[in-house]
Amino acid sequence: MCNHCGENHHNHHHGHSHSHHSHGETPSKTLLIKISFVFTAFILLMIFKPENLIADAFQLHQNTIKFLIYFFLYLIIAKDIIKNAFRNLINKSFLDENFLMTIATFGAFGIGEYPEALMVMLLYQTGELFTDLALHKSQKSISSLMNLKAEFANIIRENGVEKIPPEEVKINDIILIKAGEKIPLDGVVTEGAASLDTSALTGETLPLAVKTGDSVSNGCINLDGAVKVRVTSEFKNSTVSKIIEMVQNASDKKARAEKFITKFARIYTPLVVALALMIFIVPLAFGGEFTVWFKRALTFLVISCPCALVISVPLGFFASIGAASKHGILIKGGNYIEALSRVNTVVFDKTGTLTSGVFKVLEINPAENISRADFIKFAAMAEYFSTHPIARSIQAVCDIEFNPSEIKNVKEISGSGIKAEIQGRNVIIGNSSMMEKFNIKFPAGIKEKTIIYMAIDGVYAGFLTIGDTIKPDAERTLNDLKNAGVKQIVVLTGDSGLWGLENPGIQSFIDKSYCGLFPEQKLEKLEALLNAKKPDTSLIFTGDGINDAPVLSRADVGIAMGKMGADIAIDAADAVIMDDNLSKISAMIKISKKTINVVKQNIVCVLIVKVLFLLFGALGLVTMWGAVFADVGVCILAILNSMRILYFKA
Repeated sequence: MCNHCGENHHNHHHGHSHSHHSHGETPSKTLLIKISFVFTAFILLMIFKPENLIADAFQLHQNTIKFLIYFFLYLIIAKDIIKNAFRNLINKSFLDENFLMTIATFGAFGIGEYPEALMVMLLYQTGELFTDLALHKSQKSISSLMNLKAEFANIIRENGVEKIPPEEVKINDIILIKAGEKIPLDGVVTEGAASLDTSALTGETLPLAVKTGDSVSNGCINLDGAVKVRVTSEFKNSTVSKIIEMVQNASDKKARAEKFITKFARIYTPLVVALALMIFIVPLAFGGEFTVWFKRALTFLVISCPCALVISVPLGFFASIGAASKHGILIKGGNYIEALSRVNTVVFDKTGTLTSGVFKVLEINPAENISRADFIKFAAMAEYFSTHPIARSIQAVCDIEFNPSEIKNVKEISGSGIKAEIQGRNVIIGNSSMMEKFNIKFPAGIKEKTIIYMAIDGVYAGFLTIGDTIKPDAERTLNDLKNAGVKQIVVLTGDSGLWGLENPGIQSFIDKSYCGLFPEQKLEKLEALLNAKKPDTSLIFTGDGINDAPVLSRADVGIAMGKMGADIAIDAADAVIMDDNLSKISAMIKISKKTINVVKQNIVCVLIVKVLFLLFGALGLVTMWGAVFADVGVCILAILNSMRILYFKA
C-alpha cells in the first residue's frame, strides 16, 4: 500500500521512498529545511498579503498572483508526493495517501482554497519528518550492531604487517590486533593478552580478558595490549556478518498485526475513494451546491489517509527489535515478538543453559583401605593426561605435588574411563561400566549423579561425585518467568539425571523434566509439548545451540545462548542472547508484551479518531485544515507512542 510505509519496507532500509532521500544529507535534514522555508513564507504571506502590492504594481489580477505564489511554495513542499502519486498511477497501485493528498490539494486549488492546499501538504510533510526521525532513532539502536564491522585487518606476512579488507583474509591466516582496534574476524589468540570490550555484541559492560588459546569474536574492541589471532572463519561466516544479515532480514518477517494493516489498506483506500465520490455526486443530484460538496468530498479524502496506522504498526515492531538490541538480544522478526508476547511454555536445555557446563567435584568418598590424600593424588595422576571436562575437575581438587614421570602406560577407554600404571600400581578410574569391565566389586551407585569409581591393584578404593554448577541467575530467571505469566517450565537434557539442578529453589519452578535424551528424542518431546499447548499460546525453547539446532528451529521461538555466537545457534534460532545472561529471556517477553499493547493502543486510537472525523467531514463540521490536523496529529501521537518501546526498561 503506501509506498513510504507499506509492503516493501526492507527495500529502502525502512525509510521512505520519497525522493528527498536521495540527497547527500540525511532525509530529515532536507525535509526540515523545506518545511521551515515554506512555513516561514506562509506566515509572511498571511500577515503582509504581498499579492495586493504586486498586482497593483504590474496591473495584474490579484488572484493570479496569489495562485502563482502559493503554487510555487506548494511545489517546493509537495514535489515528492506528487511524483510518487504519478509513479504509482503508472504502476496501477495508485490508491495510497500520496494519491489522496494530491487529488485533495489539486481540488483545493481548483476551488480557490490556496492556503488550505499548501497547509495540507505542509502538515503532512511534518508528519513525514516525525516518521523519518522515529525510524532513524530505532535504526540507530539496531545499527549500533551494524557498526560491528571492522574496516581492515592487519595480516602478518613474511616481510611485515599489511592492511587488507576483512573479506580477503583466509582461514588460518594470522592477524595482529592492536589496542583500540576492532577485531575483524573470529579466531583464536595465538600470542599476547588483552581486555576486550564485548558490549556491542553482548550488552555486557565489563571487559573480557583473553589470553593465548582463547576464542575471540569479530566486532569486539581490543582495549589494551596487542594480540595475534589465528583466523577460524571467513568474514562471510563470521558472527558479525550473520548478525548484520539477521537484522536486515528481521523486517521481512511480518507480524500478524503488520499483515493485517497491509490487507486493511488494500480494502480501505478504494472504499474511502468511493465514499468521497458519493459524498460529492449524491447531493449534486438533489440540487446541492457544487463548491460545498466538492470541498466536503476533498476533506473526507484527506481525513481518510490511513497513514498513522500504516506507519505506526511496523514502527512499533521495529522499535521493539531496537529495544531488544539495546539489551544485547537479537530478535529476527516482528512475528517472533508477537509469539513471545503469548508465551505459555518455556523449555530449557540443561547443560550450558541453566547450568554453566563447568564440572566440579562435589564429594570425595575414599574406601577404608586408603587415605583421603592418597585417593585424591591417585585420581588426579590417573586423569593427568586427559583433557575431558570431568578429568579437569578431578585435577582441580588435587593440591599435592607429584611427578608426572611416575605415570606410565595410560590407556583411555572411550566413554568408560582410564587405566594407568602409577608408582608401580595398577589404577583404574571411570564409571560403573569400567568397573564391570575389569570385574571390580563396588557398591551400587547413587542415581541422579555422575559417579567416578577408582580401583587400585584390582581392589575398589572409593568414588567421587561430579556435578555441574547452576548459573547464578537461573533461580531468579525461573521466578521472573513464572511472574511473567509462563504456566509451564520444562527441562530436556541429554544427561542421565538432573544433577546440578538438585537445588530445591530451582526444582520448585520446574514442572516437568526429561533426562537421557538424544537430539532426536528431544525433538520428539518438544513436538509432544507443542501438540499439547493451548491454541494462540506459544512455546519457546532455550539452548546453547550445539546439538539443539533441530529443537531451536522447531519451537515457536528458539532462543540461543550466544556465548559469543555458536554458529549453528545463530543460524537455527529465532532470537539470540548475545551473552549467556538467562534473565534476558524474561526481558524479551516483557518487551514483546509492551510492544503488542502499544500496537493495539495505536490501532484502536487511530480507528476511533478516523471514524469520528470522517463523519464530521461528511457532515461538513470539519474544514480541510481540521482534517489535516486530525490526520497528522493522530499520526504523530501514534509514532510517539511507538517510540516509547525504545526506552522501555525490561
